[in-house]
Amino acid sequence: MRPVDSFRSMTSAPPDVFPTPDDPHLTMAVTGVDQTGTTVESKVPVERPLTIFLNTQKIVTAMTIGDHPEELAVGYLLNQGLLRPSDTIVGIGYDAELAVIAVRTKWERNLEQKLGQRTQTSGCGQGTSFGDVLDVIAGVTLPAAELRTSWLYHLTNRINTIPSLYLEAGAIHGAVLCQRDRPIIYMEDVGRHNAVDKVAGYMHRHGLDGANKIFFTTGRLTSEMVIKTVRMGIPILISRSGFTAWGVELARQTGLTLIGRARGKRFLALAGIERIVFDQDLTYVAEESTKLRRKGATNSE
Repeated sequence: MRPVDSFRSMTSAPPDVFPTPDDPHLTMAVTGVDQTGTTVESKVPVERPLTIFLNTQKIVTAMTIGDHPEELAVGYLLNQGLLRPSDTIVGIGYDAELAVIAVRTKWERNLEQKLGQRTQTSGCGQGTSFGDVLDVIAGVTLPAAELRTSWLYHLTNRINTIPSLYLEAGAIHGAVLCQRDRPIIYMEDVGRHNAVDKVAGYMHRHGLDGANKIFFTTGRLTSEMVIKTVRMGIPILISRSGFTAWGVELARQTGLTLIGRARGKRFLALAGIERIVFDQDLTYVAEESTKLRRKGATNSE
């Protein structure tokens, strides 16, 4: 395996990260026919297995598009409660040919009991160890953070039009870390939780604080999505999609501002309403173009 530095240089702010839809390794061309019987060529995202180890223990094999494997591995382990934020990562080994990545920590812990608590949940991808995770967020109160509607509308429009793998090939989810009205980290993957975990891993590896950030996802606002946002310390969660009842309940318990169905002029806030500043005149907000609608534009997503 090739070694990977566990942390990049902290002497300056980490670079912003955006999708690379022109990367030929992330899509493949396929030929089919359309509704008229005409032969057409289309691009589709690739899916590759990636097996994640924590020290000597195999944790999971995730299906992913294959970019940002280090961020995905670290973020997955953090969000599953298998890696503590205080754990010292001494190295990451990644072998692209074997599709294996190993995160090595200074001290190794027995994870059999924690792994045995894994349950299948409503999210696409692997299950969540709910018992421990709910204990971790119990009693958590996120910092009160203002959200201006001018920021929200700028973000939804900007994210919707950034060149992305979704706009190139479809069938993909996005997760975006934002600061005020500016997207700074934009990750994509075939599974919405993979995209979220990549952002979490990037934040951890670069020492980014979530307290003054906004998190945007194209996925449903389920309990798991709320739990991961709370674990990352981010006080505002926005989605193009809808909600689940437990997701709303957990957001209200933890002080998370929760906004869904954010498309064009519309949005629905179900938690943290008192922290929203309505400073945007809707006269100057455009409706969303059907040509630019992304994954999550329907309530079923």
